[in-house]
Amino acid sequence: MKIVLIGYGKMGHVIEEIAQERGHQIVLTIDRDEEHLFNDPRFTTADVAIEFTAPAMAYDNCSRAIDRGIPVVSGTTGWADKMPELKARCEAGEGTLFWSSNYSIGVQLFLQINRRVAELMQRAPGYRLSLDETHHIHKLDAPSGTAITLAETILSERPELHGWELTEEPKEDILPIIAHREGEVPGTHTVTYTSSVDRIILTHEAFGRQGFALGAVLAAEYASSHRGWLTMDDLLQQD
Repeated sequence: MKIVLIGYGKMGHVIEEIAQERGHQIVLTIDRDEEHLFNDPRFTTADVAIEFTAPAMAYDNCSRAIDRGIPVVSGTTGWADKMPELKARCEAGEGTLFWSSNYSIGVQLFLQINRRVAELMQRAPGYRLSLDETHHIHKLDAPSGTAITLAETILSERPELHGWELTEEPKEDILPIIAHREGEVPGTHTVTYTSSVDRIILTHEAFGRQGFALGAVLAAEYASSHRGWLTMDDLLQQD
């Protein structure tokens, strides 16, 4: 494939490395303050764009790709308020957007594990549930998009809980999320069930960006030959 990278920070460089290892070509990189490159002729030669930038930039970046007929894979979180508009456009056949809060295959398995555990734990009402996430100090949104996805996955199996909240104060009918920003931590998410007699802990810890980058390239390969609004469920459920 020919790939445009929108966002050329640490994540962009790792994606470039893995994409090239898989035989793909990076035809253009667009970084902060380089919006003029969306008009570069190389942009429209691409099979797909991969976008990892900042919440304030993601909507415009993805819109520009869709407007130019280029499928786009976005891993930027923190812009959920504007996402429904682009989802509707893609579902109407106007373009292709593959979005996920986390492209790690391990995280996708972790989500499935937590859905099943949340269902099982309904049989044990004496446990208090909490979610904790830690990321590097450069991450702008809190809680992380992965933590929100994880919370929503758990809540789908726990009807007695009425939502999640970013707080360190436990509330009876709310799933609390605690967010930490420390050093260069790639991403750690922990779900804890605590009772008066024991504790159950489920943790996913990323060792680096490689797992996220590989998933994003796999998503780009999928998006290059599929259309509409796409997610990791589509990628993982393909034959």
